[in-house]
Amino acid sequence: MTAEDLAGRVAVVTGAARGIGQAIAQALIAHGAWVAMWDVDTSAVEQAAHALGAAAWPCGVDVTHAEAVHTAIRGVVDRFGGLHILVNNAGICPMTPFEQISEPEWERVLAVNLKGAFLCCQAALPFLRDAGPRGRIINISSVAGQMGGVSVGVHYAASKAGLIGLTKALAHRLAPYGVTVNCIAPGTTATEMTAAWPREDLERAWARIPLGRLAQPDEIAAAVCYLASDQAAFITGATLDINGGLYLR
Repeated sequence: MTAEDLAGRVAVVTGAARGIGQAIAQALIAHGAWVAMWDVDTSAVEQAAHALGAAAWPCGVDVTHAEAVHTAIRGVVDRFGGLHILVNNAGICPMTPFEQISEPEWERVLAVNLKGAFLCCQAALPFLRDAGPRGRIINISSVAGQMGGVSVGVHYAASKAGLIGLTKALAHRLAPYGVTVNCIAPGTTATEMTAAWPREDLERAWARIPLGRLAQPDEIAAAVCYLASDQAAFITGATLDINGGLYLR
């Protein structure tokens, strides 16, 4: 891919203030896209966008609120004239043991990780259909959604499995418009989120990875750019594994 592969295209990246989301926004911009960076942490996403320059537009958005999502999507289209790429990356990952998960915590994780993606897809749908063969939805799932996870909470694993199902369902429905819908399932990735894990949990996750290291955010971002590009126009409904050999199908 070159720096011009996504020139003129408009992307929304949720959970973009840090970690994988910030790396995705940076990579999309490097390939020529305009990127609306969404995050519930308005101050942090403004700082992240400022560091990426004029092609980044920060928006404080809570993806669990339908009205806020629809308003933000309309704001992106009004500002840039369209929407081509939606990257559903926003997520939270409590480590609470199964027996201790409260009903509100379960609902919060599913709301952010799965309902949020559903709301963003629904709000973006008319504009992605207008984009036709350049329309892309890329959902950031997790290896935990494929194999149940090692240290993460079961609510996180369930929400990420749901994203894979959402990807396949939407791929069928949007194919007639030329819009592709794909999923990326990273393994444990070196971010602020995993840095905050208890050391024993991090070491246990690390020890299970055949390649002997954690994923880097820019490795996930590179895969997003590929799936967003014309080179991936015939890929839809797929889940791309980036897990260092942890899960082999």
